[in-house]
Amino acid sequence: MTNYRTSREAIAGLICDNQIHRDAYLSEEVFRLEMERIWARSWIYVGHESEVPKSGDYTTVDLAGSPVIMLRHTDGSVRVVMNRCAHKGARLLSEPSGNAGRVVRCPYHAWSYKTDGSLLAVPLKAGYENTGLETSPAQGGLSTPGGVQVYRGFVFARLSQEGPAFNDFFGDALQALDNLADRSPVGELEVGGGCIRSVIRCNWKMYLENINDTVHPISAHESASASAQKVGQQFAGSDPTAMEQLLPFGSGYDFYTRMGARTLPNGHSILGTNFSIHTQYSDIPGYQQQLEQAYGPQRAQEILSFSPQNVVFYPGLATKSSPQIIRVLRPLGPGLTQLEVWAFQPKGASDVMLKRGLTYARLVFSPMSVVAHDDVHLFESQQTSLAASGNEWVNLQRQFSPGELEKADNAFEDGNNELVMRNQYRAWMSMLMNPVGGAAA
Repeated sequence: MTNYRTSREAIAGLICDNQIHRDAYLSEEVFRLEMERIWARSWIYVGHESEVPKSGDYTTVDLAGSPVIMLRHTDGSVRVVMNRCAHKGARLLSEPSGNAGRVVRCPYHAWSYKTDGSLLAVPLKAGYENTGLETSPAQGGLSTPGGVQVYRGFVFARLSQEGPAFNDFFGDALQALDNLADRSPVGELEVGGGCIRSVIRCNWKMYLENINDTVHPISAHESASASAQKVGQQFAGSDPTAMEQLLPFGSGYDFYTRMGARTLPNGHSILGTNFSIHTQYSDIPGYQQQLEQAYGPQRAQEILSFSPQNVVFYPGLATKSSPQIIRVLRPLGPGLTQLEVWAFQPKGASDVMLKRGLTYARLVFSPMSVVAHDDVHLFESQQTSLAASGNEWVNLQRQFSPGELEKADNAFEDGNNELVMRNQYRAWMSMLMNPVGGAAA
C-alpha cells in the first residue's frame, strides 16, 4: 500500500499529465492529509452573522472534523470557539442552534464560560488550589481557531495557527461576496428559509469539480430541461420563476463556450464572467432604482451585470450572486460529503429576491429535485466505480495548454475549458506537499 504521509514522491504521483489518480478520491490516508494540510490551514466558511442576531445566540458546525460554535458575544461581536470543554473535552452544545444566554455551561461537570470563551466558573474550585490550574491550558478557557474573520457578514475560520492571511488567501474572489452583499440597498444580507442539508456518498472533490463542469448539463440534466419545457407549455402564463431557473439547463454547448471564466490563485475561480444561466432573470419592479439610489447608476449597473454561474472559494464554498445562493461542502470521509445550501435575502429589497433563492434551492439542490438527483446518482456511481479494476485515472485534459502553468490568474472565454478544475488540483497539490511545520515530508 502506498504511504502518502511519508513520501513526497507518492503525493506528487497523484497527478500525472492533468489526470488525477483514483487514490485522491478513495484513500483514507489522502483524506487525512487533506484535512490536516488543506482544510485546517484554509479559511473555511462557518456561517453567517444573521444566524446569531441576539446576544447568546449560537450555531454549531463541524469544520474538517473539529466541532466549533459560532455565537454572539455580549458585546455584539461574533465569536468562534471550539465546541469542547477545556476540562475533559466534552461537547458543550449539542443542538444545531439556540441561545445559551450569558453563559455556556458544560453538561458534564458544569465548568462555565463567557460567550467569548473565557473561563467563568469552576465547581469546587477550592479543590484546585496549589494544583497548577492557574497555569494549565484549561485556565485559558475554550480553545479558538487559529484565525476568525467576518467579511460582509460571512464568518470564516482557519483552524490551524499556520496558514495564509484571509485577504491573501481569497484575493479577488472576495469581490463576489461584495457583490452578494451589495445586492441589498443597505449592503447587508440575512439568511432566509433555513438550510437544505444532504449527505452524498462521494468525495468532496467530485462535487467541487462538478460546480465548474459546463459540459455535463447537456447530457446529465437533459430530462430536467425537457420536463421544464413540457410543464411550461402546459401552464403557460403561470409564475415564470421555476421556468426561468430550469429551462437554461437545456442551453447547448455553444452557450457555455461563450460564458467566460477566470481562475485565481489558491484554487478559487469565477465561472460565467460574461454571462450565465442566471443572467436573463426577469426584472423586479423598482429594484434597480433602489440600487441606483443607494450606490449611484454606475455601481448599480456593475452589481446587476455581475451574475456568474459559480464562484468557488476553495476548498469548500461556492456562491451564486443571483439567485443569492451559497453551497457549503463539509467533508465527512473520503467517500462521504455533506452539502449545505443557503439562500439569502438582501435587506431592504423585495421579498421576490428571497423567493427566487428558495425556489432555486428547492428545484436544483434539494436531493429530491429534478436536477440534484441526476448529479447525486453520477457522483455516487463514480465513487463506487473508481474502486473497481480498470483505468486508475480521472481525466481533466480538455483544452490543456502548457502556457496555463505559468500563472494561477487566467481569464479565458471558453467556459468548457477544464482549466477551472485543473486550477483546483494545482492548489490541492501545492497544499498537500506542504506538511505542518514546513518540514520535508
